[in-house]
Amino acid sequence: MVTKRNHTPRSRLPSLFIFIVFLFWQVTGSTGQAENRLQAQQNLSFPEEQSHALDSRMVVIDGRALFRLVGIPSYPAKKRAEKTVERIKQLAEDPSFDPNSLVVGEKDGVYTIFGNELAIVRITSADVLLEGDFSPEAFADKVVKKQIARAIENYRYERLPETIKLNVIKALVRTSALAVILLLLFWSFKITDKLLEQHFKRKIENLESKSKRILKAQQVWNVLKLGIRFTRVVIVLFLIYFFFNFVLDLFPRSRFIANTLLSYTIDPLRTLWHAFLDYLPSLFFLIIIFILFRYLIRVAKAFFNQIDRGQLKISGFDTEWALPTYRIIRILLVILGVVIAYPYIPGSGSDAFKGISIFAGVLLSLGSSSLIANIIAGYTMTYRRAFRVGDRVKIGAYVGDVMDVRLMETHLRSLKNEEIVIPNSQILSGEVTNYSNLAIKQGLILHTTAGIGYEVPWRQVKAMLLMAAERTEGIRRKPEPFVLVKELGDFGVVYELNVFCRNVEKMNQIYSDLHCNIQDVFNEYDVAIMTPHYVGDTEEPKTVPKDKWYASPAQPPAK
Repeated sequence: MVTKRNHTPRSRLPSLFIFIVFLFWQVTGSTGQAENRLQAQQNLSFPEEQSHALDSRMVVIDGRALFRLVGIPSYPAKKRAEKTVERIKQLAEDPSFDPNSLVVGEKDGVYTIFGNELAIVRITSADVLLEGDFSPEAFADKVVKKQIARAIENYRYERLPETIKLNVIKALVRTSALAVILLLLFWSFKITDKLLEQHFKRKIENLESKSKRILKAQQVWNVLKLGIRFTRVVIVLFLIYFFFNFVLDLFPRSRFIANTLLSYTIDPLRTLWHAFLDYLPSLFFLIIIFILFRYLIRVAKAFFNQIDRGQLKISGFDTEWALPTYRIIRILLVILGVVIAYPYIPGSGSDAFKGISIFAGVLLSLGSSSLIANIIAGYTMTYRRAFRVGDRVKIGAYVGDVMDVRLMETHLRSLKNEEIVIPNSQILSGEVTNYSNLAIKQGLILHTTAGIGYEVPWRQVKAMLLMAAERTEGIRRKPEPFVLVKELGDFGVVYELNVFCRNVEKMNQIYSDLHCNIQDVFNEYDVAIMTPHYVGDTEEPKTVPKDKWYASPAQPPAK
C-alpha cells in the first residue's frame, strides 16, 4: 500500500525560492557589467570628492567613463571633453583605423595621443594631478592611450548587427524572467498570507485575551498586514528598478539612462552616509544634553514629590505649590536644553529652517495670545491661593464648588449641578469670592435683612430675629448670632441678621430654613414684615395666625 504525501504550500516554498534566485541571476546578468557600471558611476561622482576646486570634466563614451580632463579659462574642461569624444568617435567610425596604432607624442612637456595623425587629446600636468602617483608620460601612455583604444573597440563591437541582435535577445529573456519572477512572487504572497493567517492571527488573538482586551487582535493584524504590503511593494519596485537598469545597460544609447538611474539611488545614499558621519560629533553632543537634562528633570520631580507628600517642608512654601512649581521648572529646563542644543540640530543654520522658525513664531504670537494668557493665569492663580479644589466660590456671576483647576480653565459645579468652565484669564482679571477658605476656622457669616415698621420696638425685633436663628439647624452657637440695624428708612427700619455657618455646602438650605423661621416667629408675635416696600397700613394686619400655618395642602409635622 502506497501512502500519498500531502504536498502543502510550505513544502514547495524552498524549491520556489531556489527558482526565484536562479531567475534573478538571469535578470541581473554578468557581474562584470555591474562592476563596470559601478566603477563608471564612482568616476562620475569624482568631482565632489577630489576635484571640486578645479574645472574638470569626465570623458564619457556610451555611458562609460574613460578619464578626466582639467580646463583652463581659454579652454574649459567641458569643451575639451566634448572635442575628445568627437575625435574618438570619428576614429571608431573609420573601419580602416587600427586602435593598436595609437601613438603618444611629446612637445614642451605636453603629451599628445595621435591616431592617423589626428591629435585626439593633449595631456597636461594638471590632468595628471587628479589621477594620483603618475608621471605625465606614464599617464598618457598607460592610462589614456589604453582607455581610448578600449573605447574604440567597444564602440565598434556594440554596433555590430550580431551584438545588437544578441542584446535584444538578452533584453527579451530578462523581461520574460522578470515577468515570471513577479508572477511567482505574487503567488508566494498568497501562500504567505494563508500561512500568516493560520499561525500568527491565532497567536494575536491569544495575546488579546491575555492582555484583557487592551490590545485588539484585528488592529494588530491590520498593522501587520500593512507592514507586509509595504515590504512587498518595496520588493516589486526593487525588481522593476534593476530590470530597467540592466536592460538599458545592454544598448550604448540607453546606457547613460541606466547610469543615471543608478546615480539617483547611490548618490542620495552616499550623501546621507557622509552627512551622517560628519554629524556624529553633534549627535553625541545632543545625546549628552538629552541625558543631562533628563536627569535634572528627574531630580526636580523627586524633590517636589517629597514636598507634595509632606516628607519635606520648606517655610513659606505650601504643599499645593509643589507640582505646579515642578511643571514650571520642567518647562524652563526643556527650553534651556533646546536653546543649548539648537545650533547642533541638523539644518538649524539653513535659511529654510530659519524661515520656518520665524513663521511658527508669528503664528504663535498672533493666534495663541489668549492661550498663553490662560496658561500664565493658571499658574498665577496657584500662587495666589484664591481657592482650592472643593471650595465653594463665586466667580463673576457664577457660584459653585471648584471641581478641577487646570492649566487653561477652571471647572465649577453650580448649585444646580451644572458644570461651568471659566477661562483662567477671566478669573485672573476679575474678583473671586471664596466661601470655604475661612469657614472651617472662623465660620462663614450668613446674613439676611428684614424691614419692620417704626411702631415695633427694635428690641423686640432683635429678639425675634435671634429666636429664628436659634430654631435653624446648621447655625453655629458660638460665635453667637447678632443683629445690626442697617438703615432708618422713610417708612421702616432695616434689620440685618448675621449667623455663623461652618458647612458652606448647606448654605442655601440654611438660608431657606432661616427665612422660614423668621416668618414663623414674626407671625407668632403678630408683627408684619414690610420688606421690600411699604406704602400704607392695611385694614387687616399682614400676618398669618398660627392655626393657619398648615393650611391645606400643607401637612403638620408628625409628633
